[in-house]
Amino acid sequence: MADPVIEMSGVWKIFGPAEQAALADAKAGASKADILARHKCVVGIADASISVMPGEIFCIMGLSGSGKSTLLRHVNRLIEPTAGGIRVLGQDVRALSPKALRQLRAERIGMVFQHMALLPHRSVEDNVAYPLELRGTPKATRWRVAAEKLELVGLQGYADRLPKELSGGMQQRVGLARALAADPAILLMDEPFSALDPLIRRQLQDQFLALSQKLGKTTLFITHDLDEAIRVGSRIAIMKDGRIVQTGTPEEIVTRPADDYVQAFVQNISKLGLITAHTIMEPLAKIQAAGAFDTASAPQASPAANLDALIGLVAGRDVPVVISDGGAIVGAVTKDRLLLAIREGR
Repeated sequence: MADPVIEMSGVWKIFGPAEQAALADAKAGASKADILARHKCVVGIADASISVMPGEIFCIMGLSGSGKSTLLRHVNRLIEPTAGGIRVLGQDVRALSPKALRQLRAERIGMVFQHMALLPHRSVEDNVAYPLELRGTPKATRWRVAAEKLELVGLQGYADRLPKELSGGMQQRVGLARALAADPAILLMDEPFSALDPLIRRQLQDQFLALSQKLGKTTLFITHDLDEAIRVGSRIAIMKDGRIVQTGTPEEIVTRPADDYVQAFVQNISKLGLITAHTIMEPLAKIQAAGAFDTASAPQASPAANLDALIGLVAGRDVPVVISDGGAIVGAVTKDRLLLAIREGR
């Protein structure tokens, strides 16, 4: 099994003048309110641990003030942790020298923010090429790479424009192209689409997913929108008051919320596109015992087929859907089982 690209273990961040004393009290069980009252310190991150695998889009979500953006900025030490371990691409980030840390940030990690802070006096091309300029890359190479990345995000023909001449969605694409220009192994994306109109936001999500699949970048994606997290994330970590309260796949988060806080997030999420045949299928022998049927003429689906797809297969039929994986039958889904899954979300 591959090693994690990003691994954070027991990370704490205390903001304030007495962070070590506050940390000791926090570890002993004191609440955030107690820490603030006793030490004039704020608990930003509390014992957070995540592990992000190669090529994964790992979403961190929560309400404003939950600590999600603070946690993201620990990956490249834009924020120094009070305690805990952080490893990125096999390196102990806390042990890196200033020079090595600058190199990690410049060459291995790209960042995309909600507000891109494009350089207003520079052209789109120069904005995209800026990370390479800081490296001392020759101008001809910078321009070639900038043109490649602009084409990748669908902005060919806009190289000579200024940022103010572009729409918000187009500016965000410039920011993504700039992050990709240095060919980083990791993308850190902090609510990159939050300020955009819903239609543009969805279009950029689609484009990002296509780019992610094509380039295989490992991404840590911050959002306050569960719909967005479910749409783009391989796995999701939900934060509250600096703590991670649940980590899992979109299906796990929606169907098995860890507590009332997570339940409140997921209660209005449609489960038709999330719950899969693998979750609800039963052994074929059990279904055949209740009434034999011809598996060869029955509709078939893969274990990854969702409820929406299964509904289409059972409509107008009286036989179960056979679930096969690599040509081998691994189970079946009856109409009754499907209806229960739709009703219960499990």
